[in-house]
Amino acid sequence: MPVDVDRVLLAEPRGFCAGVEMAIKALAFMVRSFPAPVYCYHEIVHNKLIVEKFEAQGVVFVDDIADVPVGRPIMLSAHGSAPEVVAAARDRSSYVVDSVCPLVTKVHHEVKVRAGKGYRVVYVGHEGHEEAVGTMAVAPDAISRVESVTEVLALPQFDEPVALLAQTTLSHRDWEGVAVAVRERYPDVWSPGRSDLCFATTNRQSALMSIAPRVNALIVIGSANSSNTRALEKLAIEAGCPRVFRINHVDELPNDLTGIVGVTAGASAPEDLVQAVLTHLAPREGVETVKATEEDEYFPPPRNIRDLQAAISRAAAVLLGASSDAAAIDDRAVPASEVLAALCS
Repeated sequence: MPVDVDRVLLAEPRGFCAGVEMAIKALAFMVRSFPAPVYCYHEIVHNKLIVEKFEAQGVVFVDDIADVPVGRPIMLSAHGSAPEVVAAARDRSSYVVDSVCPLVTKVHHEVKVRAGKGYRVVYVGHEGHEEAVGTMAVAPDAISRVESVTEVLALPQFDEPVALLAQTTLSHRDWEGVAVAVRERYPDVWSPGRSDLCFATTNRQSALMSIAPRVNALIVIGSANSSNTRALEKLAIEAGCPRVFRINHVDELPNDLTGIVGVTAGASAPEDLVQAVLTHLAPREGVETVKATEEDEYFPPPRNIRDLQAAISRAAAVLLGASSDAAAIDDRAVPASEVLAALCS
């Protein structure tokens, strides 16, 4: 049966978050500024298509800093790296850019501070996820990771005070029940005044819930190793959507979709893939954008990227006979989707 879609409900916000925007643009700038290969520790973001685009430009993704030849430029991924990984990269490379999301940096700081004050940190996060691995490495002897109520109940009664922190890309449903269990088990638990959960993850989940009751099927765009994408998929199923499909490419769409179809995308999924899905669905009654909230957060490039950009701008100005006080590159004005398209053209 061919696709016979009446209307598409398109969730907003969707797709790239501020941290992904920052990381992609930073790596693209490194590709433009250094001869290949440029090395990246772990995938820059959890999206297969974006990783493949960078690989085509000479980026080599590694899971061990020792695999990087001495002297080559290195980027550390947006998910955050263990302190010893950062140190090893700086010892090995002539130029290191840490593109960690500022929200992850906040959690690393909270772990370091609480551990330094003698707390036992109970960290809610997914086993093996790169963000969780990097965060736990900040204070490995003072942190216990859990991701279920059962695991909370299996924790001992610690002698030290307890602090409660979280992986930023958890869904509220994954977080809330576990957090309640931790607070019941340790009534005096400390937690930050501002939630560790990523605003972009929360916004995309709110947008999904605003369309979920109205659709016959829901498409979640993003890779299988993306925690926030899988959280969207799980949320759609729990919300009772009759059919839920997580796809990483338009070719993975089922060919029997009918009625009203919802579309959203995880925080590391590119907008050009969203547009390809809409073109394929070709709804007879068009596309209705359903906006849950405004999202205008912006994270500037890492400091050494900004310094390099400024130096290149000044050098170019001098070569052209202009003032060395050349205007800085307006990173905010160019979305990462356009940067990727230009890089791959």
